[in-house]
Amino acid sequence: MEYILIRSKRKTLGLCVDEKGLTVRAPYSLSKTEIEKIINARKGWIDKQMKQVKKEKELIPFTDEELELLKILANEYIPQRVSYYAHLMGVKYEKISIRTQKSKWGSCTSKGNLSFNCLLMMMPVEVIDSIVVHELCHLKVMNHSKDFYKEVYTVYPEYNIWDKWLKENGKDIIARLK
Repeated sequence: MEYILIRSKRKTLGLCVDEKGLTVRAPYSLSKTEIEKIINARKGWIDKQMKQVKKEKELIPFTDEELELLKILANEYIPQRVSYYAHLMGVKYEKISIRTQKSKWGSCTSKGNLSFNCLLMMMPVEVIDSIVVHELCHLKVMNHSKDFYKEVYTVYPEYNIWDKWLKENGKDIIARLK
């Protein structure tokens, strides 16, 4: 397997897969044989990352117009879902904002401000509801403890199904942001 090797004073070996291929960052003390042994041991992971990078290259990026439309749709739809679930759960929130983000689907501040990714509008409604419930549950429990997930599953028993869907499919949607 071909790779770019970058040696430095680091203590551990790091692997990175991107459009350029595999980059290996290794300490000076690690021999070429040891490096290749580690690469071979991680071959499955590397192949999976290579396939994902190739898939992302083939995705068509969102246009500015598409993103603007998603924001408009999200601003119309998501506040309705937040209002519905907040009433059901007996919680109060402050502001709702809709953003275009590469790493988060939603967030909740300690002041009760909620933020949602406009790309949620590309998801099944069940995914949107699962994210809304997740963020509203942070108004009761501000972490990801067992108590937090107990709240989530009380309100949305199918949460794990849609969380799994999002983990499997969300990367491809976010990858369209260029």
